[in-house]
Amino acid sequence: MAELDVSQSGGKKGGKKRSKKSAGRVDLTAMVDLGFLLITFFMLTTTFNKPKAMDVIMPSKEDLQDDTQDDVPASKVISLILGKEDKIYWYEHVDPGQPPQMQVADFNDPKDIEKVIFDKQKAVAAKWGNKDEMICLIKTMDDAKYKNLVAILDEMPITDTKRYAIVDLAAPEKEMVEKLYADPNFDTGTSSDAAGRERR
Repeated sequence: MAELDVSQSGGKKGGKKRSKKSAGRVDLTAMVDLGFLLITFFMLTTTFNKPKAMDVIMPSKEDLQDDTQDDVPASKVISLILGKEDKIYWYEHVDPGQPPQMQVADFNDPKDIEKVIFDKQKAVAAKWGNKDEMICLIKTMDDAKYKNLVAILDEMPITDTKRYAIVDLAAPEKEMVEKLYADPNFDTGTSSDAAGRERR
């Protein structure tokens, strides 16, 4: 047991014998126990603090090179390209020979891109009978922010998008976005006014 000895030696003063006082003791056992409890607590809590990661299932290169894959109609597909300054460029796939109409939305207003996805789902449902037939292709520019990739992946369950994938950006798509970078007067073609629209 740990002790703190604060005893004082007795002595004679003026020829009189003073009574010897008992030594005072401070029990430090509880302090030692508390110290070990704190050490144990911090050791356990640090092991519980593990980094969180988002699981994303990516197709293998063998699957991408498989010639037996079925062709998907262009009208079912929409491409979302993440760019700089929290911008997201998007276009609907069209038949071969027709140039796509690139448009832009803003991550600062989540309802902006949600409206784009909801409108595409309605168009797919009208043509193919089921909105779940829509395929969303997510692509990124080199100067896109990682937080925007996480944000657009969060939008997939919010908009109830069943089929989506992260794919590489094609060279023609990169050139189109870079041209928009250089055009300050580019018309977004989208409306950020989503008042009255209910989230599905």
